[in-house]
Amino acid sequence: MVVADLDSSAGFAELGDAYHPQACDVTDSSAVACMMQHVVDQFDRVDILVNNAGVARGAPDFLQNSAEDWALSLDVNLMGTVNMCRAALPHMGNSSAIVNVASLAGLGAIEGIPACYTASKFAVVGLTKQLAQELAPRRIRCNALCPGSIHTQMHEQTLALVAQEHDVDLHTAQQMEDASIPMGFTAPPSTVGDAAVFLASPAAGYITGVTLPVAGGMAPGL
Repeated sequence: MVVADLDSSAGFAELGDAYHPQACDVTDSSAVACMMQHVVDQFDRVDILVNNAGVARGAPDFLQNSAEDWALSLDVNLMGTVNMCRAALPHMGNSSAIVNVASLAGLGAIEGIPACYTASKFAVVGLTKQLAQELAPRRIRCNALCPGSIHTQMHEQTLALVAQEHDVDLHTAQQMEDASIPMGFTAPPSTVGDAAVFLASPAAGYITGVTLPVAGGMAPGL
């Protein structure tokens, strides 16, 4: 299994010899193509592609989002996914699977979430559905995960935005968020990983074009 990140040494050492870390900037199509060629040279083909690179950037107030906020959100969240799919698809065959990690904010507008983030994740959902339709005759499945409140570095950034929007501290912002989740808590990252494993597995072999919320029942908003 190849794991790519901006920093190939970032937290991958403990994964063991079965994992092959690669440094790659998903916004750089040439770097993505080079990394994918390395994968093919080593493993001959691509069976599963999980697009998990993402960035949370911007402000809750639409007019406070800069051109840089919009550019980075779209470059990483949307075009990063596009670049990875373009590089992988020529090497994917029957029964291959693509899992794009979007967001609950890709299904509905959530209070306090920057418009540039929401728009980029809606775009990922749209891309997923279009690829699912196009690739179905090749038996390549494409689905999206839409995580809600998950304990990640990005979640900490989003929580800070919510705290700023409501003029409360981070602890209170977390309590407010948990109160909006029917299951009542923010989940660990492994929750999303488990869902990705399912969508990539033969158990989901007749599922494509789906946007699966992983959100403890949390509603996506407007």
